[in-house]
Amino acid sequence: MLKISDFQVKDVVNVADGKKLGNIGDIDINLQTGKIDSIIIGGPGKVLRFFNREADIVIPWSNILKIGEDVILVKYTKSLELIDVEE
Repeated sequence: MLKISDFQVKDVVNVADGKKLGNIGDIDINLQTGKIDSIIIGGPGKVLRFFNREADIVIPWSNILKIGEDVILVKYTKSLELIDVEE
């Protein structure tokens, strides 16, 4: 079992291009199911992130490929299209 604080220290890396997207700043939890719907990576240089959420990167839980010791591997495109991870 992992704590939210364990997620926040891991680097999030996009397998589509190998770039580091950042670190998890927040998560969306479905209160009916108790499951995580998506992770949110804050935009660059945001101190008070709730004032400027459009720079956030939202990655659906289904696009998370692997959670490792140091990194979280995700499939993400800047067009914000949902990707079928079984491609």
